[in-house]
Amino acid sequence: MATGAVFGQTAFVLSIVLAAGVCAYLYVSGPSLPLRAMHARSVSELQQPALFRMVRELSTSARLPMPAIYVSPTAAPTAFATGHGPTHSAVCVTIGLLELLTEDELRAVLAHQLARIGSRDTLTASVAGALGAVICGFAGFGYLLGFGDGGARRSRVVDAMLSVLAPIAGALIRLGVSRTVDYRADHTGALLTGAPSALVSALQKTSDGAARAPLPPEPEIAVHANTMLVCPFLDSDRMGRLFRTQPPVVSRVERLQALTS
Repeated sequence: MATGAVFGQTAFVLSIVLAAGVCAYLYVSGPSLPLRAMHARSVSELQQPALFRMVRELSTSARLPMPAIYVSPTAAPTAFATGHGPTHSAVCVTIGLLELLTEDELRAVLAHQLARIGSRDTLTASVAGALGAVICGFAGFGYLLGFGDGGARRSRVVDAMLSVLAPIAGALIRLGVSRTVDYRADHTGALLTGAPSALVSALQKTSDGAARAPLPPEPEIAVHANTMLVCPFLDSDRMGRLFRTQPPVVSRVERLQALTS
């Protein structure tokens, strides 16, 4: 409406078409964006038999369809779920997580991700992350601006746009994804496995592992941090602080320990 008021009816119609296109893109491509950002690849049961067995057992117990399984070739220990809902979902774990956790701890992490799928939190997270990615991506248009003095000036323009757009993307993600999502998934996942202590240990190991091998604080990864088990960035990283949506691990551990008392 604002566009139409300023630029006329034609601009109003074009803005509606653009908005509809963006919405369609977010819905269709949103779930795949975190997988692409993490360079994840779909794996078969022959490649990861133990992982498939655990996911199948947990999915059956939770009365959920079997999700697609992806593995990301990164040392940062983390996991996330994505998808439109239980019938179109995927679970991704990193090589670092597979090497770090015991089988019981890995089961607890997978149960947490399946809990997010079952409550359709993955749809909210996928769309929020995709929207943030689109906003940050608009900064790339700065390279298309034909300023006369070449690359240096274009670089300053892009830096200025990123400094404005990245916080907006982070704010949108915080609005779309509540910290209660992780608390609820922790609780449901712990009940699913019957082993809250295993999830406690997994959270502590993953948090420590993220400090040793953090993900790079790049915008295309940072906008999807809300889908991951714990914040995968260092506390000193500006992007890590900006895009952190998970509650503190200490708080999550305390709640899980209360289940065993």
